[in-house]
Amino acid sequence: MIMNSYYKRSVNVLNKLNTIIPRQSLGKHLATALDDHQIENLNDKEIFNILNDYLIELESDVPHCEDLEEILKQGMNLNSEDLIEEE
Repeated sequence: MIMNSYYKRSVNVLNKLNTIIPRQSLGKHLATALDDHQIENLNDKEIFNILNDYLIELESDVPHCEDLEEILKQGMNLNSEDLIEEE
């Protein structure tokens, strides 16, 4: 049985997902990516496009831990006088 191109490409996307986020299960990736879709009505091309969009979204989601830590640190050092001066 020969797999069609979009089927193979979907498998490649799933392999990439496993590489970039190995701690998340295949089921979790599929459930998240396909959540808004009636999967029994999707063809291989549509599934590939949905999975690829999901991968692109994950790859572009840059963690902002350092920024968040700095914001929290600055917030901890605020006092009411600082807030009044800024107004």
